[in-house]
Amino acid sequence: MESRSLAPQNSPFRLPVAQMRRVFQPDEVERKLAKLQEHEHDTLRATYRRMLERGPQRFQVKPSGVPDMANLYQTLPNFTEVLDDVRRHVALAQDSRDGLEVPPILLLGPPGIGKTHFAKQLADLLGTGMSLVPMSSMTAGWLLSGSSSQWKGARPGKVFEALVDGEYANPVIVVDEIDKASGDAQYDPLGALYSLLEHDTAQSFTDEFAEVAIDASQVIWITTANDERTIPAPILNRMNVFTVKSPSLEAARQIARNLYQGIRSEHGWGGHFAPEPQGQVLDQLCELAPREMRRALMTGFGNAQLDQRDEISVTDLPRAGSKKGQLGFLQ
Repeated sequence: MESRSLAPQNSPFRLPVAQMRRVFQPDEVERKLAKLQEHEHDTLRATYRRMLERGPQRFQVKPSGVPDMANLYQTLPNFTEVLDDVRRHVALAQDSRDGLEVPPILLLGPPGIGKTHFAKQLADLLGTGMSLVPMSSMTAGWLLSGSSSQWKGARPGKVFEALVDGEYANPVIVVDEIDKASGDAQYDPLGALYSLLEHDTAQSFTDEFAEVAIDASQVIWITTANDERTIPAPILNRMNVFTVKSPSLEAARQIARNLYQGIRSEHGWGGHFAPEPQGQVLDQLCELAPREMRRALMTGFGNAQLDQRDEISVTDLPRAGSKKGQLGFLQ
């Protein structure tokens, strides 16, 4: 079986080493294409041709060792339990012929504590790319599973696109705010997940547009939610649920410091500012949820720049209003 390393030379991780895995059967695609009538279903015909041109083989991440995740533990201190779980599954796969498999994850916690950010960081670690599906704006299940080619404007779903148009057999798909899914009895936004979150049934998942079986069994699913009570029990039972708590005061200060340093290093103008933020600035920032910290820091950098100073002061930060983003700290 062909394998190759996909890790960038300067990557701190040793994780992305891939083998090849077939995600669909070309013979089935060819039969479907042959049955299409001339001058009909142009979009579907183009989809089949694209599948055949790209071929069925995709890279499957195969860990060569447990990566150094110290930076993630430091920058995401309230996600320690989830990171521990990921490390366990990496360890299981590193000395075998198996690719990396991570059971579906549900990150459960209050808004703004960094659940979606964590999912993106994990996707970067695994090196397989990421597709984001925001359920709060999703009104029909076909966004995941595709819509019938008989409909006007029909197209494949997100799972099909990630596997057929992507490079990997085990991409990360983030279903954001799964508890916010809306729909009606005819089109259940979560309907496709009943089979997609089960390893056995996901091996032959059929997109409603292409009507070709796709092997989605290796997809790494990360879902987020604020409240599990609106998630159907059969779907909830298919996932490992991790309750992400608000950061402690010490952890919040560390998150704020990391955000300051991250913003500073990401921008050319960052070199004009001190490497470390003032203690009083950290004190004020740690009253905010991580989502709000970044916005507050960007405002602070801008105000300090306008005043031609190389440090952010407390007065540069946005004034505390209703503090909707404030979270209680764990003592």
